[in-house]
Formats: sequence, C-alpha cells, structure tokens
Amino acid sequence: MWLRTPVQGSIRFATCWAQLNASGSDFTNQYAILRASLSVFTACRRWLQTWLRFRYSGLVKFPPAIAPRPGHILHRFANPGRFLRLASVVQPYLTGIALVLVGIGLGWGLFIAPGDRFQHDAMRIIYIHVPAAWLASSGYFGLAICSILSLVWRHKLADLAAAEISPVGAAITALALVTGSIWGKPMWGAWWVWDARLTSVLVLFFLYLGHIALVRAFDDPERGQRAGAILALVGVVNLPIIKFSVDWWNTLHQPASITLSGSASMDPGILWPLLLSAAGFSLGFAALVMARLRAAVMEWRIRGLLLTRTREAG
Repeated sequence: MWLRTPVQGSIRFATCWAQLNASGSDFTNQYAILRASLSVFTACRRWLQTWLRFRYSGLVKFPPAIAPRPGHILHRFANPGRFLRLASVVQPYLTGIALVLVGIGLGWGLFIAPGDRFQHDAMRIIYIHVPAAWLASSGYFGLAICSILSLVWRHKLADLAAAEISPVGAAITALALVTGSIWGKPMWGAWWVWDARLTSVLVLFFLYLGHIALVRAFDDPERGQRAGAILALVGVVNLPIIKFSVDWWNTLHQPASITLSGSASMDPGILWPLLLSAAGFSLGFAALVMARLRAAVMEWRIRGLLLTRTREAG
C-alpha cells in the first residue's frame, strides 16, 4: 500500500524513457517524459502527505520493515558525539586536499590549458562555472536526502545537516549564476536570457533561499525543520528539469560535454583540469558543510545543557 503508487509512476516514467530512446527525441515523446516525471512527483507527494497524516495523527505506525534496527548504521553515524569525533579528524584533510586540487585545476586551466577555437579565453571560466553548477544540483540532492532522514527517522543530525547545507548550496548556486552570466555576455550578447537551463537553476536558488527562510521562520525549531524538509522534497522535481532541459527544449545553453556513459566532447587538456577543479570544489563544499555542521552540533549541545541546568535550578 505504501509503495504502490510511487512504483506505478516510476514504471510509467521508465516506459516513456525507453520509448524516447527507441524512437528519437521528438516532441511527442519529450512531452510524455515530462508528463511521466510530473506523475512520479505527484505520486511521491501523495505518498508523503499520507504518511505524514498517519504518522503525526497516531493512526498507524511507520512500516516496521523500513524502521532502522537498533545499532543500524544510520543510528551509528547520526550520533552527534561520534560525528564530532569523526569530523575533527576528517575535516582538515578534506580542506587541505580541496585547496590543492582547486589550486592545480585552476592554475592548469587558466594558464596552461588550450583555449577554445570559437570562444577563445572566455571559456576559461568553465573551471569555476561548471563545478559550481554541478555542486548546486548535487548539494540540493544531499539536502533532499537529509530531509528524508529527518522526516522518516527523526535524526537530529539530519535536521542540522539540512540547515547547514542550504546556505552553502545557495552560495554555490549564486556563483554558478554569476559566472554563467559573465560567460554568456560575450557569447549571447546579454547578461541574462530566460533560457530553460538558466531559469531552472534560478528556481533552484530560490528553493535554497526558501528552505533557509522556512527553517528560521518558526519559534519552534522542529516545526521549521519539518517545513523546510517538505519544501526540499517538493523541490526535487526541479533537478531532472535542470539536467534534461537542454535535451527537452531548444535552448541557448550548450548540451552536456561530459555524459554518464563516460564520453566527453572536449580536449583532454581542458577536461583534466576541469575534473581536478570539480573534485576540489566538491571536497571544499563537503569540508565547509562539515565545519558548519560541527559548529551547529556544538551549539545545539551547549543549548541543551544550559536548558537542563535552568530546569534543575528552577
């Protein structure tokens, strides 16, 4: 009962996707894919609403098969004390490796790598723009994962992680938008165009800002975290739109130069510094989120201790 509707929507999406690959990228199949994507989103939203209604009204319990067992890996890594010990060891290494990779990638890309035959040196901004654009989407995906952990298993660490991912994600998305505008000015003749890819990334930026606002809008932190988690899950539908917008519609934005199949339509002298820069940006993103999360966990523990002492004194 719990999984029937999302599974049906996913089967419909997979069927339409297979038809698209078999018959080519015509408008009819693209429209079918869009409808199937919306059906999957609607099915998951209805499932989530049903679960929240039952969960918080006490009518039914969450399915035991999904509930984590004592000692489960989710419980072990969700322990704030264990996280602080692990992060204190891992974060310095992440920061150092990230700085080295970013330095090598940017230095190689900006000063050594060949320029593009048509875009000349204007294309060198890809060593900042492309990693930022990748992290904007992957960071939001991480935010959605934390939201699921928060809603389903009520892990406090997931709440704190989601609250710390969104400001970093908003900043990296703003960087992607700004660098994209700088790159687009000499190529398109305008700082901004209402292209499908650009517009969907702008929507992603507003989703990050909305999550930050919702988390801080309530006097009760738990209510704010729950509202932010629901918004994060609703916004996941924007991720496939960002990814496939250049395939579904005629856009000014160029298609992907690196695909999941491993093929790349760029010179190795450009590709390798781009990959190094992307790896460095990714590790830097993780290190920054980890640093913010460490501070948030310590603040949460101190606030809890002060509240306990206040109650004992009263």
